[in-house]
Amino acid sequence: MDNYRVKPGRRIDWGQFDPDDHSAFAGDKQAALAKTESLVNELERLQELLYAEHKHKLLIVLQGMDTAGKDGTIRHVFDGANPQGVRVASFKVPTPEELAHDFLWRVHKQTPGAGEIVIFNRSHYEDVLVVRVHGLVSRADCRRRYADINSFEQMLVNEGTTILKFFLHIDKAEQKRRLEERLVEKDKQWKFNPGDLKERARWRDYMRAYEDALSATNTAAAPWYIIPANRKWYRNLLISRILVECLKGLKMAYPKPAPGLEHLAVK
Repeated sequence: MDNYRVKPGRRIDWGQFDPDDHSAFAGDKQAALAKTESLVNELERLQELLYAEHKHKLLIVLQGMDTAGKDGTIRHVFDGANPQGVRVASFKVPTPEELAHDFLWRVHKQTPGAGEIVIFNRSHYEDVLVVRVHGLVSRADCRRRYADINSFEQMLVNEGTTILKFFLHIDKAEQKRRLEERLVEKDKQWKFNPGDLKERARWRDYMRAYEDALSATNTAAAPWYIIPANRKWYRNLLISRILVECLKGLKMAYPKPAPGLEHLAVK
């Protein structure tokens, strides 16, 4: 999985990342689906352990272009997770109250507590992406915000939060195919937003903004993973494996039982 983790200090160049890559799995799609199911079952067990131990915190950041698969990742990877310990936070257009505060104010309130996994479906990175592409902030302001984000994430790590950041990497042709699906398939038409076409026209601007943002905020404490996402099955397999490896690395244990249980009996 280290092949997909960006080394700190490395400049992101999209020419070096293939969104169609599936080299980390030698089997076919059906074998990958079976492996993913096994990993998801293991993830459920580890998430239950995380919740019971009530010590560690896990923040998962999902970013990507429209149709990259953020919702699908959440649906497939966390299908059986206990909702007591897993929460999804999405960040829409800021409200007037949110705009009256610093750009991280609304984000900090959504970070995980002890024993909790929180998934950011889009995140504080929108404040160095959308606003830059639309000219709402300058590049100098973005650079300042990169530093603020790094300090914010380092503070969370210092307080016991593990952060995994995933960029779901699709190419423009795959986005076109998925948008066309939304146009013609009745069960997907509700997802289609005409505004997505205007954003698609800014594809190159967004990819440049992502290059800058990911390069500036890829730290040892909060690394970015570039996930090839043209193949949904491969995307789910990679993310499931990374999450399982991460949670195993926390060396968690169930709390000790209350004393004297061996002398009790249920009648």
